[in-house]
Amino acid sequence: MTRRARRAVLLLALVSQLALACRGEAPVRLDGTAPSLESLANASYAGIYEEPVRLEDGRWQGEPFVPGGAARPTVWLLEGLSEVGDLNGDGAAEAVVLLAENSGGSGSYVYVAAMGMRGGAIANLGTSLVGDRVQVRALRLASDSRIELDVVQAGPEDPACCPTQKATSAWKLEDDGLVQVSSEVTGTISVADLTGVEWVLTHLAWEEPAPEAPQVTLLVDGDRFAGFSGCNRYFATAQEPAPTELSVGAVGGTRMACPAPEMELERRYLAALGGALKYSFLAGKLALSYQEDEAFQTLLFAPRAQSNDPEPPPP
Repeated sequence: MTRRARRAVLLLALVSQLALACRGEAPVRLDGTAPSLESLANASYAGIYEEPVRLEDGRWQGEPFVPGGAARPTVWLLEGLSEVGDLNGDGAAEAVVLLAENSGGSGSYVYVAAMGMRGGAIANLGTSLVGDRVQVRALRLASDSRIELDVVQAGPEDPACCPTQKATSAWKLEDDGLVQVSSEVTGTISVADLTGVEWVLTHLAWEEPAPEAPQVTLLVDGDRFAGFSGCNRYFATAQEPAPTELSVGAVGGTRMACPAPEMELERRYLAALGGALKYSFLAGKLALSYQEDEAFQTLLFAPRAQSNDPEPPPP
């Protein structure tokens, strides 16, 4: 940008500020950029333990619970699901992220955190517990700057391991941090909640990313699964014996021939899909669990808008 262009931009910004002031409206802060994704992965977060923890590359680990032991407290950033917006009406942009915490047990706690720039440095403006073993389906900012989460949580009859109750909870950023302002149960999760989205395969297993091309896809319409499997179009029927459980019928499709890598990707994917037993959610992504070689694995999908930013959980 030339010097003349920069001066024009600054002049336009100043005129806009003066116009807002004349109308009695709060001026927009010109330095109100939200924290970057890199800074969020290397920031300090309070409200999880008694003392704040500082992430390094999206992860923090404390000392082992038992000297020399493997189990230790761990906090990590759930990448791939975040929002940016003005949370408190001051004209500055803040970021909303999700964190998970595990203290050596079988489940993890999920937290929501608001982060902003204060005095040129990233600051944790508030952190709030979402729940134990809660599955987050969606994160959004409402028109009134509320943070809204669509989750799957344990209902009255659910074991802690296997939540089926849908709920929407909301938080507001107040002077003393994030405050939960509402929580509404919205029903029981079902395969119908997977419709209306083109799901893109990001992982064939937790630690095995899918190739970036060709993109394998999944569309759900009632009891019908369909999509592109790497070389051919495919289709199958799926039943839901109980909430979050799956029984996939025979998989059919077109019969084009493709190079060996695409054919192998297709073979593995269709075998895994045909053996899918359960579905769940991880930070907005869809997880289909299947059994392979007497071990459970997971196909991980992201909505089309998120498909370039997969994030499996840590081992």
